[in-house]
Amino acid sequence: MLICAIKKRHAIIIVSVLLCFLFLFLFPFEAIPASQTEEQTEEKKDEYIKWVDFSIPYAALSETLKEDIEAHKNGKNRSWIELLSYLACKYGGNWKQYKSQDLKSLVKTLDNGESIEKLSKDMKHYTYFFEAYSAVLDGFVGEYEIESYDADGKTKTKTKTYGLKAFSPIARGYSFSHYDDFGSSRSYGFRRKHLGHDLMGSVGTPIIAVESGIVECVGWNQYGGWRIGIRSFDSKRYYYYAHLRKDHPYNDMYEGKVVKAGDVIGYLGMTGYSTKENVNNINTPHLHFGIQLIFNEQQKDSNNEIWIDLYALTELLQKNKSAVYKDAESKEYQRVFEFDEPILHSFAS
Repeated sequence: MLICAIKKRHAIIIVSVLLCFLFLFLFPFEAIPASQTEEQTEEKKDEYIKWVDFSIPYAALSETLKEDIEAHKNGKNRSWIELLSYLACKYGGNWKQYKSQDLKSLVKTLDNGESIEKLSKDMKHYTYFFEAYSAVLDGFVGEYEIESYDADGKTKTKTKTYGLKAFSPIARGYSFSHYDDFGSSRSYGFRRKHLGHDLMGSVGTPIIAVESGIVECVGWNQYGGWRIGIRSFDSKRYYYYAHLRKDHPYNDMYEGKVVKAGDVIGYLGMTGYSTKENVNNINTPHLHFGIQLIFNEQQKDSNNEIWIDLYALTELLQKNKSAVYKDAESKEYQRVFEFDEPILHSFAS
């Protein structure tokens, strides 16, 4: 009886093993080692944009901006970023081919009932251009409130509107000169490319926050001298304002402060190119204005930072300048007209 029981038990085990093999044959699966899973996770983390060529000319920026604003007035939802992304695909990223007629043809097609989604569905790089251009321009257009004088020239009224809500980095009434110097060589410290845009002006010129955001760094940098770094609320743009004035570079700036687009943040100067603080080692007074794009936080301070050419964008921002005055008590320059936008309420201190 014992022998029979043992044989019966072995038979059950054999049958069970055979059933397992049969199950595996019918429903195969691949066992993934933990290390491989980690590698795939790392690869997924690594899927972000690492290079952007922002070479859109002023004409394209200005004309698509106008289309966006006009469409909004007429109750249509037409993003200038979508228009620019479509045209970038059409030109293969070569904006030297831009013609106003191409934009007009696109707008006419959209007015006839076509959607940008349908028009771009077979464009291989549309998603890339849209994400890249959104990273640059997302905070520039939208709804906001701004003060202005009434007809009497004395009373201020706040008006809700839609349009360009980013400001020129130079205050209204102050002149500057500039040219497309992105990528020019620099030699202080080490040979490198110029990854910003220089605006030549007079010492003490009020410097303006282009976009609302949070102050991320304030202080001395041997290359930029006295500088300010401001991060956009969506964290995609890091604004860098450098070579600020000796002895009095800032207007009440500190890390963590929330600033509004159009606020006076500091004053133009010629500091930098020195390990010693508060030194004028720049030959010509100017503002170094830069925007770094950040698709992943590990890009922030790395050898693969993405800085963009700001010449055309600086030209565009001349459409919106912040008027300023000198406060008699504090001796600081302040904005004349108050500004408000919905996102500020989420970051109010």
